Amino acid sequence: MGKLINKTKGEELQIHYADTFFSRFLGLMGKKSIGENEGLLFVMDKPSRLDAGIHMFFMRFDIAVVWISENYKVVDKTYAKKWHPSYLPKVKAKYFLETHPSQLGNFSEGDIVEIRQ
Repeated sequence: MGKLINKTKGEELQIHYADTFFSRFLGLMGKKSIGENEGLLFVMDKPSRLDAGIHMFFMRFDIAVVWISENYKVVDKTYAKKWHPSYLPKVKAKYFLETHPSQLGNFSEGDIVEIRQ
């Protein structure tokens, strides 16, 4: 477990890491909910649009998704609805955060984040 801090806005979330193929594949599928101040941070091998894409099949709830560059800058965000086929970032991202929908307003494109383990 770690922390993701939005240094631009001073917001902080408790995060779990999805940094293996299996953990990235499962993501939040099958979970009943996510806490308001929690998130799952996906760590990709390299920046990519396609690899940083998500699907919402088998999801029981909507989420906020925040895509982050290798320089820890927010490059895109979206409100992802359960069972929607897919979402892709506008530009390449090395990380993306799946979190509670109430967190969507706490991130803007251009914000700088810090990831602490």
